[in-house]
Amino acid sequence: MEKTAKKPTAAKQIQIKLIHSAICTTPKQRKTLRALGLTKINQVKTMPDNDCIRGMIRVVAHLVQVSE
Repeated sequence: MEKTAKKPTAAKQIQIKLIHSAICTTPKQRKTLRALGLTKINQVKTMPDNDCIRGMIRVVAHLVQVSE
């Protein structure tokens, strides 16, 4: 039997948009927003859809909008 090489699948991407200000948030939430690369309201970042990013989104879920 011949082994067939699997084609690499494109990693799913998600778009994260900052919709609320980081004012009056905890330091952990501010650091999480900075790690996601979100510094200004209405800023959108495209990130890979993986467990690490999903965990970061969960910390600041009330501040961001996620679209797939």
